[in-house]
Amino acid sequence: MVMVETKLEHILTNSYKADMIAYMKSHPEDFEEAIKLAISNKPPYSWRAAWLLWSCMEKNDQRILKYVDIIIDTIPTTSDEQARELLIILQHMELTNDNEGKLFNICINIWEKIGKQPSFRYNAFKLMIKIIKNHPDLYKEIAFLTESHYTDSLSDNVKKSIFKMVIGLKKRFKQ
Repeated sequence: MVMVETKLEHILTNSYKADMIAYMKSHPEDFEEAIKLAISNKPPYSWRAAWLLWSCMEKNDQRILKYVDIIIDTIPTTSDEQARELLIILQHMELTNDNEGKLFNICINIWEKIGKQPSFRYNAFKLMIKIIKNHPDLYKEIAFLTESHYTDSLSDNVKKSIFKMVIGLKKRFKQ
């Protein structure tokens, strides 16, 4: 059986990002399809849909809210590229305590894999920081996770950004 590409799938693989965003703005009815593609295992559309979503969504977008659990569950089962984009989507969402606990563990697992792409690890770290701001008791985890073993493989700019986030937490919690 031959699968026919949807209009959105065609846009995702044949357009520049600005054109994709314009398409989504003029076709809000396709937002749900974009979410479903982002959490599916349908290369090359899945990571592209997730990449597009965080550029088209509002902060704590109500259209994504009902998918947060599924997005979190999807992260460990997808490609690093797709998972990175899903992490970025979640950075723009308000999460429940249950979501945060599960996501924090996923992010630690990503961060600890020093062979993973730095941008993937960096976005996991950013979510850990966001979660720690809501749960100061997790702050003690950061000292261990920022040892040179975990940061040596990162660029100087990424290291600088990470340490800036950690300093911000120190000030916040007056450590």
